[in-house]
Amino acid sequence: MATLTHQESATAEQLVVTDGARKTFITIIVAGVVVLILGILAQVMGWGAAEHAAAGEAAGHLGASAGHGAGASLEHEGSSTLVKRIIVSLWHSNVFFLGVSTIGTVFMAINYVAYAGWSVMVKRISEALSAWIIPGAVIMLVVFLIGRHDIFHWTHEGIMEKGNPNYDAIIAGKSGFLNLPFYLIRTIVYLAIWAFFSYKLRQLSLAEDQLGGTVWFHKSINASALFLVLYAVTSSMSAWDWVMSVDTHWFSTMFGWYVFASWWVSGIAAIALTAIFLKQAGYLRALTSNHLHDLGKLMFGFSIFWTYVWFAQFMLIWYANLPEEAVYYNQRLGGFEGHYTGIFYFNLLINFVFPFLGLMTRDAKRQMIIMKIVCIAILAGHWSDFYLMFMPATLKAESGFLIEIGIAAIFLGAFLILFTRRLASASLVPVNHPFLDESIHHTT
Repeated sequence: MATLTHQESATAEQLVVTDGARKTFITIIVAGVVVLILGILAQVMGWGAAEHAAAGEAAGHLGASAGHGAGASLEHEGSSTLVKRIIVSLWHSNVFFLGVSTIGTVFMAINYVAYAGWSVMVKRISEALSAWIIPGAVIMLVVFLIGRHDIFHWTHEGIMEKGNPNYDAIIAGKSGFLNLPFYLIRTIVYLAIWAFFSYKLRQLSLAEDQLGGTVWFHKSINASALFLVLYAVTSSMSAWDWVMSVDTHWFSTMFGWYVFASWWVSGIAAIALTAIFLKQAGYLRALTSNHLHDLGKLMFGFSIFWTYVWFAQFMLIWYANLPEEAVYYNQRLGGFEGHYTGIFYFNLLINFVFPFLGLMTRDAKRQMIIMKIVCIAILAGHWSDFYLMFMPATLKAESGFLIEIGIAAIFLGAFLILFTRRLASASLVPVNHPFLDESIHHTT
C-alpha cells in the first residue's frame, strides 16, 4: 500500500463520482424494485402459504400462552399481510440506515473530544454518512403516521381503555410513556438533535477547510461534547421507541446499548469499507494499513461488545425464565414452527464468530481484501439483526425475504447516491485540520 514519506504532506483530493458509479447505484435500486415486485407476486400468489398457515396457527398458541394474546381481535386488525410486510420492511431498513448514518457524526464527535489524530484521514467519510439523516427522518415520520397500527401493537384503538374489548392492562400501564403525542414529540426531538449537530459539525469542518486556523477545531470540540451527551440519551430512548416497543409487553434494560452496538459497529464497517474503495480507486493517498488496522480493531472490539450485550440479555432472561420475558426468545429461537431459528443462529455466526475469527490477527486487519469481506458481512449481519428484532413481533410467521431484501436494496442505492454526492462536495482530505500530519504519519 503506497504511503507518504515523513517529508510530504497530504493535499486536497476531490472525489469525482463517475457515470459508471451512478449507474451502479441506480442498478442497485432497479434490482431492489425487481426483487420487491417478485416478493409481492410471491405473496399474492401464495407461495409457501401452507407453511405460513401452520406456523401462524402455532403463533396463536404461543402468543396466547405468553399473555400476548390479549385482545384476540387485534390479531386481525390493520392492513393485509402484504401491505404490513411492506410497511414493516420500510421501518426496518430505515431504522438501520438512519442509525448507521448518525454513527458518522458520533464517530467524528468522539474523535474530536478525544483529541484523536489518527482518524482525520477518514473524517470526511464519517461526515458524508450523515447525508441520510434528513431523508431518513422524513421517511420515519411518514411511515409511522401511515403504518403505525401495523408496526406498534400499542397504537390500536381502545387498547388502553378499561372496559374496551381490546383493553390490555400491561400496555395500559405504560400509557404515560407510550402515547401518540409524547411518542411523536420524542421522535422529532431525536431526529432534530441528530440532524442539527450533523449539519453544525459539517459546516465547521468546511469553514476550517476554507479559512484555516484552530478556532473551528475548538468550536467542533464544544459542539461534539454537547452532541455526545445528547446522543447518549436519545440513542437509547430511540431504541426503546422505534425498536423495543414493537414487543410492547417485553422490555430489557440493556436494549439501548444493544441497538447502539449494532448501529456503531455497522457505522465503523461503512467507514472502513468506503475508505478501502476510495483507496483502491486512487484516492486517500495518505491512508495506510495503519488506519485500516485501527478501524479493524474497532470492528473486532465492538463485535465482541455486541455479543456481550446480546449474551447478557439472553442469559438473564433464560435464568429468570419469566413467561413475559422468555417469550421474546421463544418466538425467535423456536416459535412459529421454527420460522426464525435459522436466522437466530445465523445472526450469531455472522455478527460474532465471523468478525472474531476474521479480524483476530494483526495481519488480517491490515489486508484490504479481508477487511472488505468482514465489513460487508458486518453490514449484512446487523441488517439481519434488526430483521430479527422487528419481524417476529409484527409479522409473526408471515415474514419472508424477497420484499424485505428488495426494499433494503432500494434504500442502499438511494443512500449511496446521497452519500457519494456529499463525499464529492468537499476535499476528501481536511487539509487545514490541526491533526492532519499526525494522521498522515500514524503508525500502529
